[in-house]
Formats: sequence, C-alpha cells, structure tokens
Amino acid sequence: MALRRILTIDNPADLAVLKQVSTPVEGPVTDELRGLMDDMLETMYAAPGIGLAAVQIGDTRRVIVMDLGDGAPEAEAGEGEEEPQRRPNPRYFVNPEIVWASDELFAYEEGCLSVPEYFDSVERPARVRVRYLNYAGEQVEEECEGLYAVCIQHEMDHLEGVLFIDHLSRLKRDRAVAKVKKAARLAA
Repeated sequence: MALRRILTIDNPADLAVLKQVSTPVEGPVTDELRGLMDDMLETMYAAPGIGLAAVQIGDTRRVIVMDLGDGAPEAEAGEGEEEPQRRPNPRYFVNPEIVWASDELFAYEEGCLSVPEYFDSVERPARVRVRYLNYAGEQVEEECEGLYAVCIQHEMDHLEGVLFIDHLSRLKRDRAVAKVKKAARLAA
C-alpha cells in the first residue's frame, strides 16, 4: 500500500481534475483495482478522513472508500480514561449508483479532504438506496441513512465533478476557496 497525494482546490491543475466526471470501471474488480482501493484507504486514514473518491487522488474511475467505524468501541473506557476508539470498518464502492432517495432532507456539517479546514452545512436526502460492487466484486444494494447517507452522497458527488462547496451559496463558496488558498500560501 502507498500514500497518495490528495488533490486540493487551491491548485488550479488539481481543481481541473476534481471537476471531471469519473468514468465507470469496466469489467470485474481486479487485484489492480483492489490495490488502488487499499492505497485510497491508507491515504484517507492518514489525512485523516472518513471517505475518499478516487478522483481526489487523480484517478478518474468511479471508486470510493469509506470508514465510519462500526459503532462498537474496541474496549470500555475505565474511570478517568479517554473514550475508546471505534473499530475500523472499511467499505469499498466500485461503480456506485443511487437508485432511490427519500424526499425527507437532512442537514449535516460537512468537510472535505480536497477543501481542507473548511466546514459548512449541506442539506441532502436523509436516506438513499445505493447499488455498487464491493471489494470482492459482488453486487450489493443497501439503504443508507444518517452519516452513512451523507457520506456516500458526498463521495458520489465527487464522481460527478461536484464538491460539497458547490451546494453552498456563491458567497460561502468564494469564502471557502479564499480560506483554502490563504492557508496554502501560509503553509508554503
């Protein structure tokens, strides 16, 4: 596995790639594709983040990785101890598609590894049904709600060349871009 560079909106060449519509994966899930997903997961964990689309590392295939944990703590916290970490629960999505979305909406404060250090509320369908191929190449269809629904929709937006800030008003979007560019200048 290898860490990959995450593309960010402050770099014009990166932004041009991030705005591309990703292409479907042709054929079965191969070892090469699983290697890409492993690299994506390692990159996402190192960032740290909870979801990553392949286009965010410059690969324009319709692939997503995500890890929201499984909700179960690794161990119970004792008196005066920090809350335990959630167990990893990596998920892999090849050629995901939303086949149904609820009319009910849900607002959540989102962030993005390609828009570092900026967070804002985005309203999306509260529940969606998604169909995809998993790591083993098996077709899966499942309903998602809560953070899972938010995250899969956020990552699937990336596959369409859409960033979460594209859901915001022009003023908020411009403010986000300016903040990211300023932070990049200060870091250089």
